[in-house]
Amino acid sequence: MLVYEYDYEQLFYRRLTALREAKHVSAREMSLALGQSGSYINSIENHYGFPTFSSFFAICVYLGVTPKEFFDDGSADPAYLRELIEDLKGLDARDLEMVSRLVKRLRTPLPDKVPVRL
Repeated sequence: MLVYEYDYEQLFYRRLTALREAKHVSAREMSLALGQSGSYINSIENHYGFPTFSSFFAICVYLGVTPKEFFDDGSADPAYLRELIEDLKGLDARDLEMVSRLVKRLRTPLPDKVPVRL
């Protein structure tokens, strides 16, 4: 058995569940949509094996993600992020700077207590 620095098996199970739940479909619904038995996705999510490569690609298509995006656990909604990036490509440098500043501002945590002016 190979030992990896990162547990890719656990990442696979977590991402499958997270992406399916983000799509708001049940494991049974997804299984049937993929042409599998109703328990197919549930058994994978419960660590009873892995899909074949062709089934994995079908899962990606169903979830609306690329295989690369499937394993990018830094993004909760990779399909939406891909769409946003495409939209950003159409902006000029000035607009990109404005978007960048907005994103940085939104990522900055606010203090617990904000002074209120009366």
